[in-house]
Amino acid sequence: MSDSAFIPEYPTGGDELRHSRSSIIVQTRIRQSIWKIAFATLLLMAVGSATRVMNAGLACPDWPLCYGQLVPTQQMNLQVFLEWFHRLDAALIGFSTLFLAGSSWWFRHQLPRWTPWAATFALSLILVQGALGAFTVTELLRFDIVTAHLGTALLFFTTLLSIGTLLLPSSQAPAPPRPQAPKPPTLPSPLLPLTAAVFVYLQSILGGLVGSRWALHQCFGNSELCTVMNSHIIGVVPATLSCIAVIFTIWRNQNSPEFARKLAAIVGGLLVAQILLGTATFKLHLQVETLTVAHQSIGAMLLGSLVVLTSLLWRSHSVSDSQPNNANLVN
Repeated sequence: MSDSAFIPEYPTGGDELRHSRSSIIVQTRIRQSIWKIAFATLLLMAVGSATRVMNAGLACPDWPLCYGQLVPTQQMNLQVFLEWFHRLDAALIGFSTLFLAGSSWWFRHQLPRWTPWAATFALSLILVQGALGAFTVTELLRFDIVTAHLGTALLFFTTLLSIGTLLLPSSQAPAPPRPQAPKPPTLPSPLLPLTAAVFVYLQSILGGLVGSRWALHQCFGNSELCTVMNSHIIGVVPATLSCIAVIFTIWRNQNSPEFARKLAAIVGGLLVAQILLGTATFKLHLQVETLTVAHQSIGAMLLGSLVVLTSLLWRSHSVSDSQPNNANLVN
């Protein structure tokens, strides 16, 4: 059998070319929609944080309307606006995710097989998130529901980033395998940034618990709930060390791709900013609302950067692992 039997086949007919171009267009549009929803979700979490620190969680006493209206013009003030805008953004994200899931199934033949299922999972998360949002109001800001509300939002956010990242076009052009191909370079493992992402996620949940129970004020004022606050402080250690390990490992590995080095630098910058914001928030006892909102937003961005890095490294490993198999076939 000749070596040409192992060379990837490329579409030559008109129908195949049109199908290939259609797939690229569909994937690009789906990916662009995902980035927009992810940005809206980041904004939603920031507004949700502002709603909490401004004591605006119950500014609209009913759900899903606000004072029985779509736009409560007569009752509108800063607190009502925050809660109303939070619901508006959530509704737009919900409908956008529904459209994303429907489009993924409609164009499933132009997308990777896993895409419709991943989009459906994202839709299920947004449905759970909507239910938790309703219970947050009807149960009068019960702390466990508020914390679950944040945790689901972060999980939805990272799911979108994973889907969008895996749909990015590969930077490596396909090439025919060569006999006795050299051993591929050792790439950084995606397990390390994944571990760091898990620690940051758990730390974000603890931070949400501190906020929903006002643990900082309770601890300093009444010496209550100090365990909750101290758990968040202790959680800084594994989250920080794991992020530092990611940065050190990637920059020390000479085979690290350029995207990994750039993302590691972003992780480092966000980590420093998060520590500074957390320290300032603690010292000022959550009295400066903008610092608290920035603290949660930077935390979400740090988590998102680690998830994107994990997804890209996992895909790079998948491509690298397939090359030796092709070389062995030739040999």
